[in-house]
Amino acid sequence: MRIRRRVVVAAALVLGTVGATTVALAREDGAGPPVATAATGEWSTEAAAAPGDASPSAAPGGARDRATTPRSTPDTRPVTVAARPAREVAKAAPASAGYLAARYRVSTTEAARRLALQELSAPLAGSLAEKFPDTYAGMWLDQAGGGVLTIAATDPAPVRRAVSGVPDAAHVTVVPVRHPLHRLTEAAEGLATALGGRAGTDVVVDEQANEVVVLTGDVIAADDTRLAGARDAAGVPVRVRARMPGSVIPKAPCDPRYCDRAPMRGGIRLDVPRDNGTVGGCTTGFNVQARNGRYYVLTAGHCVASATHQHVDKTWHQFLGPKVPVGVESTSPVLAENAFPTDYALLPYQAGAFERWAYPKRTPGASLVNYWCVPDNPSCASRDVKITGHTPYSAVQAGWVVCATGSAYTPKVGEQYVDSGAGLGYVPGTRCGTVTGKASGGIDVRICARPGDSGGPLFTESDGRALGILSYGDDGSGACTNPDEKNYYAPVSTILDRVNSRTGLGFAIATRGPLIGPIASSTR
Repeated sequence: MRIRRRVVVAAALVLGTVGATTVALAREDGAGPPVATAATGEWSTEAAAAPGDASPSAAPGGARDRATTPRSTPDTRPVTVAARPAREVAKAAPASAGYLAARYRVSTTEAARRLALQELSAPLAGSLAEKFPDTYAGMWLDQAGGGVLTIAATDPAPVRRAVSGVPDAAHVTVVPVRHPLHRLTEAAEGLATALGGRAGTDVVVDEQANEVVVLTGDVIAADDTRLAGARDAAGVPVRVRARMPGSVIPKAPCDPRYCDRAPMRGGIRLDVPRDNGTVGGCTTGFNVQARNGRYYVLTAGHCVASATHQHVDKTWHQFLGPKVPVGVESTSPVLAENAFPTDYALLPYQAGAFERWAYPKRTPGASLVNYWCVPDNPSCASRDVKITGHTPYSAVQAGWVVCATGSAYTPKVGEQYVDSGAGLGYVPGTRCGTVTGKASGGIDVRICARPGDSGGPLFTESDGRALGILSYGDDGSGACTNPDEKNYYAPVSTILDRVNSRTGLGFAIATRGPLIGPIASSTR
């Protein structure tokens, strides 16, 4: 951003020569430069009353903000803010100083100065907001423009005089804008209320642009019919933009065998104890949400419904340690079948597990699949794939390129891990291939998979559409060496149609991760 005007004052920040000081803002009447008392190190000015006719000037272009009439008489008393020597600040933040020096090619002394100004800016912002509630409009550091603290105000003159005595005043500038910060904040709150969003999260203030921003794509839909009217009624500039993707935390994928941190994603390991004391391995498919708002994890039905699963199964991540609880088989209602292509289990969360796996609160909760690269998928880039919905089985075509993720694994000697039966040499993760047809009643693909990948997601990489979950396939063990290996996926749309016709619960593939809290599981 270009700086329109810079205020140059003789006083400058002295590096490393004084202790911590207390800095007072100059008065808005321009009573003269402040002086520092030797005893206290405090900056102050002589008291003087502000002119009685002082008022905000017209905004650029001659227009005035309708809400800039002062609500109260400005406080004329000196305001103090903390200020530390630049060398002391830089010593406490060596990595930050190093970044500034490298990124902007400045000296270590200049980097220290910028850090000191940064530390000063936060209390200064609070002081200015309190002192000039009807004119102050925010501030920001312009690092590219020379490490200048830029302050916005609807009436720059009194603010400019007020900050003329702060340390490093030569690098502080005040620029004119149309709308004060309190007006923008009020408008954001009004818009959030009108659109059913949250101020500060779905509707935010952009101080540098001096406008309000509505973020669509999560809580507020881009085609919300209320949006145009709410913008017109705001009384300030309003910009609408789609929420940036990839804002879900964490942004990076993880090894499907060792992925015990939130959020719950498709493609990570599930260990399931059997009646005979052994433990089997499966993979999470997709997040699923019922009409009542409850979330479930979709995996293969044969993982919890078979001759060796007569009790109520609980599923875990890393059963041999740290044994993180995930889901539990639902028996009331029954939400599992083991008959291709309706080979599915919808697992409500175990008690206490939801909090462990839920997406961070107050964040856009895009439902994700863990895309983990393996050596035999050399063109991929590990990431989280956002699930945008599902493609009906009838629309899936032979020849489509699709991707699948699994967590099958046989541990090497010395590794403490449940053997899913994958065979030594098989690396779990994401592989892509083609749809060969639908003659099985499901989705037939040419993609390598192993025991333990069951339940894992099949999806289209480019648009994040869920297609199916792995049910069965060709016999194979160890590394993927057969390029013609075939596996068979139970279609998501077939599963949803089946379970919804049986239960009437209105299940759908979730396009937002679980954000509500805690889900009460139904067992017997």
